[in-house]
Amino acid sequence: MNTENFQLSERLVNTAYVRQGSQGRRAHELRLRILLEQGKCPEDGWDESTIELFLHELAIMDSNNFLGNCGVGEREGRVASGLVARRHFRLIHGIGRSGDISAVQPKAAGSSLLNKLTNSIVLDIIKLTGVKTASSCFVVPMATGMSLTLCFLTLRHKRPKAKYIIWPRIDQKSCFKSMITAGFEPVVIENVLQGDELRTNLEEIEAKIQHLGADNILCVHSTTSCFAPRVPDRLEELAEICMKHDIPHIVNNAYGVQSSKCMHLIQQGARRGRIDAFVQSLDKNFMVPVGGAIIAGFSDSFIQEISKMYPGRASASPSLDVLITLLTLGTKGYQQLLKERKEMFYYLASELKRLAEAYNERLLETPHNPISLAMSLKELDKRSGTAVTQLGSMLFTRQVSGARVVPRGSVQTVNGYTFKGFMAHTNNYPCAYLNAASAIGMTKEDVDVFLKRLDKCLKAQKKGLNNGEALSEMKKEVISDIEESSMSEADTKNEI
Repeated sequence: MNTENFQLSERLVNTAYVRQGSQGRRAHELRLRILLEQGKCPEDGWDESTIELFLHELAIMDSNNFLGNCGVGEREGRVASGLVARRHFRLIHGIGRSGDISAVQPKAAGSSLLNKLTNSIVLDIIKLTGVKTASSCFVVPMATGMSLTLCFLTLRHKRPKAKYIIWPRIDQKSCFKSMITAGFEPVVIENVLQGDELRTNLEEIEAKIQHLGADNILCVHSTTSCFAPRVPDRLEELAEICMKHDIPHIVNNAYGVQSSKCMHLIQQGARRGRIDAFVQSLDKNFMVPVGGAIIAGFSDSFIQEISKMYPGRASASPSLDVLITLLTLGTKGYQQLLKERKEMFYYLASELKRLAEAYNERLLETPHNPISLAMSLKELDKRSGTAVTQLGSMLFTRQVSGARVVPRGSVQTVNGYTFKGFMAHTNNYPCAYLNAASAIGMTKEDVDVFLKRLDKCLKAQKKGLNNGEALSEMKKEVISDIEESSMSEADTKNEI
């Protein structure tokens, strides 16, 4: 209610009570005012009532929620299901216009304001997490792979002769397919083994540029966040190579926002050389549903070009999800999650190393990878080729998700390209291994349960049990644990 309505309310309710209610309302509005003034993520997270009030205020600014609105066009924000309308807070028009995903919609001032605020808040977080000189970004309602494709398609207009993309190998399908979908030919650069780590082959990249010709190369497509033993690309050196040869540089930073090391690499690369854009996933970095990404960079005009390349309007759901999440957490809450993630990484590393040594294995030394870890599986590999893959099956059966078991010598074809040693990021890695990652939101309980189940699987394989037999044994242990727990509860009740 506005001031006039509060004054009218005093005719019906005690003046002191109404004024108290008015002050409560002003406390909410003060938060909204500061957000609109600064365009930054609040330091302290908001309560749900403030967020809901804010979203309601935005929604009633859209034409589909106007009292008495008469829509005679083909797109009037009509929704058949009330449940769907409530799920989207009645923000139905989406974001952008047919020519630009970042443009303001005349019919939807509230949705447009939501879009602008979300982009501003996300940019604030990107700067806060380490890329301080980033100047522009926007949330796009596509996951990382398609968002990379959008970047490549934008570069096509700037480099019409180019047909190649130089790509230091990372065995992850979506980033590879993003180049194929955009119509370019990936030039796969094999990684160099240094100790246990797989690192960027800078000499080979220089040689390919000389061989193909800089004008025929659309860009270098590098990676930060990745599965160990591959580590983030040498972004600083790659950025310098790109600047030297005047070649664009696109960085796949899929889940790198949660890592200060990955963000520092991007910042240093932009400072020392050339990085045109870097792309990150919303779900992996901000714990929201899959379906959105952030495209960010250091040139307002280039990021704007990418946003104009997106055809048509877009769903506001990813923007809405990340806005609600960041307003809930505030910068303090998000930084606390980043701190906890780093602590869990060191805890996971120390415990996984201890478990590995108990089975005559070792934690691979990958100090340049700040998120993912790898444990060798040499002993399993000695027994049989199927023992390694069976471990992955056993873990999945025991509801361990996210762990990757990587055998030696697997071959896979992706869009006509054959990769030897697929998933290992190189043709012949010296050993089979298991991956585990410490990502944002992981808890100590997650680590402990994972290690306990991994221990049981390794123990079962050591005994020579197959998956079914091992599962049967595990069920017996679970029943035994439940019975012991029930007995202890009964004893406690008897004592009481």
